[in-house]
Amino acid sequence: MLYIDDSSIDPYKNLAAEEYLLKNFDESVFRLWRNDNAIIVGRYQNTMAEIDIDYVKANDIKVIRRITGGGAVFHDLGNLNFTFIEKKTDGEDSSAMFKRFTSPIIDALGSLGVNAYLEGRNDLLINDKKFSGNAVCVDKNRILQHGTLLFSASMANLANALRNRPEKFHGKAVQSNRSRVTNIASWLKEPMDITQFKDYVAKFICSKYPEITPYNYSKDDLLAIESLSKNKYATEQWNFGQSPKYSFKKVKKLAGGIVEVYFSVNKSIIQELKIYGDYFFTKPTEDFIKLITGTQDTPIETMHSKDAINERIKGVNISEYFHNISKEDIIDMLF
Repeated sequence: MLYIDDSSIDPYKNLAAEEYLLKNFDESVFRLWRNDNAIIVGRYQNTMAEIDIDYVKANDIKVIRRITGGGAVFHDLGNLNFTFIEKKTDGEDSSAMFKRFTSPIIDALGSLGVNAYLEGRNDLLINDKKFSGNAVCVDKNRILQHGTLLFSASMANLANALRNRPEKFHGKAVQSNRSRVTNIASWLKEPMDITQFKDYVAKFICSKYPEITPYNYSKDDLLAIESLSKNKYATEQWNFGQSPKYSFKKVKKLAGGIVEVYFSVNKSIIQELKIYGDYFFTKPTEDFIKLITGTQDTPIETMHSKDAINERIKGVNISEYFHNISKEDIIDMLF
């Protein structure tokens, strides 16, 4: 395993580095990194629905889309991010992945006297307050799992930059982002700053992997990360895309997360299907959409009927595209 102590605080480059390491390295990786003020949105989220755009612009908060699923998170220099990249274990679903890769973090905090635990889909909590959100991505036989560690982050920026979406609180009182999160620093028995905390986490986790080796990026690594940052992660198209404008729209919170569906129907045929959400996945949503509508070059004519859609996705393992969401739920979203 390689250990990378990343000194960059550029959020575009840091997210580019995640993809570069996942797709271009064979070795396992453990990485610690921090971002300057930024909102990091999930791979399939509708960016404009997740952020307060006026606040974001006024406070020079960058907005970047990542390659993993899940929901939007706020980063600043009071937040420490961790990444594990390893070979995929056959048959392991998203829940098992989260448990495997968050356990070392929970153990590290426990050694500091902080009682942290995994709850729900992907959250780490202290005393029922969230301090870490986690997300995964699978590429061929490799899995990337990364997460946030709120240490001394600005709760004001976090609360104001992210929107409270009512779908997230169906059946319970809406709470502010600020009231539902906490900083790790508030729970430490002995005070330390974030640099000391980062060093402690690095030393603790590296001690669990006797074969771990520190790694510094080569010149070629840095050039490749810079190129990916400039041409993808710093672009408006990747981070915002085109705002969906379709004749049919449905947004619903399901067991596996919020799902948003947009499409047009022309002569009873489904067209221009778009699916957004903070769900987790091991196969890309684009591939699922192709099952129903085909590609731009070879479109498929699927009638807007439950029978037609059910036939089109017959035999498909829906959980690979939408973790913890049933085929029936997905079909219902289209009506």
